[in-house]
Order: sequence, then C-alpha cells, then structure tokens
Amino acid sequence: METSAARYDEDASAEFRADGLEVESVGEDVEIAVPLNVAFGNPELLTALGLGPVLQGLAGEAQYRNDEQIDNQLRSVMFQLPDEAVAEPDACLDGPTLNDCFALVADIGTLDIARGRDHGMPLYTDMRAFYGLPAFVSFTDLTGESSEHFPTDDPLVHIADPLNDPDILDFIALRDVDGIPLALGSEAADDDAVTGVRRTTLAARLKAIHGEVTRLDAFVGMVSEPHLPGSELGELQHAMWKAQFEALRDGDRFHYLWSHPLRDLESELQRETRRGISRVASRNTERRIGRTTQRGTGQTAGRGTAPHEDNGLGDSTGAGRLPRSLPTTPGSAKATCRAMCSW
Repeated sequence: METSAARYDEDASAEFRADGLEVESVGEDVEIAVPLNVAFGNPELLTALGLGPVLQGLAGEAQYRNDEQIDNQLRSVMFQLPDEAVAEPDACLDGPTLNDCFALVADIGTLDIARGRDHGMPLYTDMRAFYGLPAFVSFTDLTGESSEHFPTDDPLVHIADPLNDPDILDFIALRDVDGIPLALGSEAADDDAVTGVRRTTLAARLKAIHGEVTRLDAFVGMVSEPHLPGSELGELQHAMWKAQFEALRDGDRFHYLWSHPLRDLESELQRETRRGISRVASRNTERRIGRTTQRGTGQTAGRGTAPHEDNGLGDSTGAGRLPRSLPTTPGSAKATCRAMCSW
C-alpha cells in the first residue's frame, strides 16, 4: 500500500518494521508491504495502518483468480520461515531455488486434497449430485472447453509425455482488463494481464492426470469449473456457499432479517448500503478509487469453445489476475512477493 508519509511518525514506522512490515519512503509518500503471515490473525494492523490506506492498497492490487492454479508463494511458503542461512530470502521467492530459501515448504493444495479424503468428503461427481447439480461425463463438460486432448501439431509440446512437459502451461495470449492484447514477456504483461490463453486446455491436463471425471476429488473439480456470471465461484462452490450461509442465517435468531427494527433501519440506509466497496474506499482515502476496483474478466487461459470460449479475451464471469506461479518472463522476485504478500 502507498500513502502520504505524513500519516505516520518515525515511531510508528519503526514499530511497523519491528512487526515484520516492509516500509520504504518514496518522496512524500511511503510504501508499506504487509506479508500475509503477519496480517493473518492481526486485526490491530487495520487500526494502526488506517482504514483508508488499507482499502486503497487493496484496490491497487488485482485479485487472484479463484481457479485450479495455485502460485508458488501461496502454495508453498505463505506461512513458512526463511532459512537462517539465507542472507536475502526475498530474492528467491519463486523459481528453482525456492526450496533452498525456507526451513519448511508445504503444498497447501495437496493438504486441501488430503484433508478432504481424511474427512470422508465425497468425490466431485458425488458432491455435485448431493447438491442437485447435473452430472458431467467428460472433462470438457466440466470446463466448457472444446477438447480434452493435448495438441499433436505443436512442436513445443512433448507428444510422448506431454504431462511432464512444462511448456503445456505456457501462455500464448494475454490481455488487460479492457481486452487489449499485451506483448508476451513485456512489463505490461507481467503487471496488467488479467486474461490469457494457455498452450493446452485444462480439460486435457485433468484427463491426463485423473483419467475419468468420476475419479476427481471434490476440491480439484470445483476449482476447475467455469465461473457463474458475475461470480468468482463455479456451480458447485456456489451451491455449497449458498447452502452454508442460508443455514447460518436461518439458524441465527439475531439475524437482521428477523428483526423489524433492523429491517426498518436497513430501508432507511438502503441507498448507503448499496454503494459498494469502491465508494467506501474513496471516502476513506486521499485518492479516488477507480472502476477497476471491482472489475475484471478473469483468467480462463486454455478454455475452448462456447459457452466458455476464450479466444484471448477470457470469460466474463470472474475477477482476477494471472497467477504468478508462471511468470511470462523472469522478473523481480521481490516484486512478485509484493504482489502476492502485501496490501
């Protein structure tokens, strides 16, 4: 996040540094990076930093898309401690040296799958049936793509063993939030890309790993679904969240819907409560928060034909930026961490 340096005195800045925040003066402003492991379970930070700067910082970072891709920082080192023998651990937050920089590396995606099995969660197709959703018989049914096979005419895809070829995850087209094409490998592609097309389809990758849709874990299947219009969730995730929050609402006798005074108050304040987070952020910062705060077309790289055809534009159903686990060019690891680990 970036705000006026006058907002914090020297004592406050020193305390931020002591708490693990990265504080850097830039002219009359100050940039503060808050690592996720410092932010979690630390609500006092909101008071210390101020609502305005925090909202402004959140608005300045594009949201990661809720999909099957989990970037290296989130997956492996979000809660891990740097190895004491490494002088500058933030210089290797991605790439082949990542494992050498930290005392422990954990795969959060693998843990999520294992937890589902430990708790006896149904497989993906069974979970969809439980929530009354139609069954899928193919991986293209699941992803909405046109093919569940790897290309045989692409010289960069290893025909004999495509699953172990990292080139299958390459982006071949990138666009910004307005749908404007971005040059692969450019700084704009690294900073502004929100939609993209991969060299291979998600359906092909899922089939190569799992073989049949009926063998998918619920976690894998649900994060691979196309998003519903205007949502960051696919059909199954939406059904699960909807059922859970309806149960929480219906089981709470203090919920505002069951209180006539609160309902009357809601009617009086309805105009205010419908203004959205961008208006709240603008009112609490020195700068106006633009339309991109809540806008994004999502990343559907590798998606195929209608109804989820990508053609480089992505679907119009989500918000987010491309995952940093697969940068278009070797870039600054520190900048990568800043994008992932800070407000």
